[in-house]
Amino acid sequence: MREKIREFIMYLSVERGLSRAYQNSVQQSLESLAEWAEARQSVLKDLGTDELAQFLAARRDASLASSSQRILVVHLKIFFRYLVSKRSVLADVAEPLIAPKTQGKLPESVSIEVILGMLESIDTTQRLGKRDKAMLELFYASGLRLSELCQLCLEHYDAESALLRVTGKGNKTRLVPVGESAQSALALYLTAERPNLVKAKTRSHIFLSVRGGSLSPERVREVVKLRAAAAGIKENVYPHLLRHCFATHLLENGADLRVIQEMLGHADISTTQIYTHVDQQRLKSIHKSFHPRA
Repeated sequence: MREKIREFIMYLSVERGLSRAYQNSVQQSLESLAEWAEARQSVLKDLGTDELAQFLAARRDASLASSSQRILVVHLKIFFRYLVSKRSVLADVAEPLIAPKTQGKLPESVSIEVILGMLESIDTTQRLGKRDKAMLELFYASGLRLSELCQLCLEHYDAESALLRVTGKGNKTRLVPVGESAQSALALYLTAERPNLVKAKTRSHIFLSVRGGSLSPERVREVVKLRAAAAGIKENVYPHLLRHCFATHLLENGADLRVIQEMLGHADISTTQIYTHVDQQRLKSIHKSFHPRA
């Protein structure tokens, strides 16, 4: 089974072009299946739908969260679909599996005032202030994922049209507008600070570390938290929260859901629709607070 798992991960990498993070997630799921089967002295051909259901039950009993169980079911389905296509197994025994239902968790968000307060608190005269201001402005202005911001290069930004070419999940490319405040912050950083960070081996990444390399996701998370703390914000602020705020604040101010979907890079509108629930929660809160018969 482990050999088939290695072949499948290679297929996801080479033929499907899926991200390393996704490959690692699938591999972790499938290796947990292999370990479970080996403990039972079972091989691939011994696994049917009943056995896979028993494996899922064991993972559930081990306190695996419902959301993780759903991901595990997806991974099993795509793996066995692949095995059928390669004639490694005769039947798709994972197809009948049913993922557990999960209660949708509403994305976190903070008010526009909190975000603006954090952005305005950054002193651009201080060391790395211009970089950090441009980075946070861009997160909020364009709704970027953390990985997308880290991968941004100079050739991806068209300052004249104020558009970013972003490569997101599944190597899908989209164009994202950059707001005026983010444009100004980027221009200041690119002209007055980035040149000082460039070293001999620096590549074209927009956001650079003090050593001239691209910023790691861990470092960007740290910068966001430090800037939020410096602004006196008590809420937990992290890069993906800024993406949620981008979408939530657009919706609150009347943006079309399809436009938000396009800018976020969601393949399915149902993924974006979770933000309508956030807006509904806000409406209910306002109604309860101000309506005399609420």
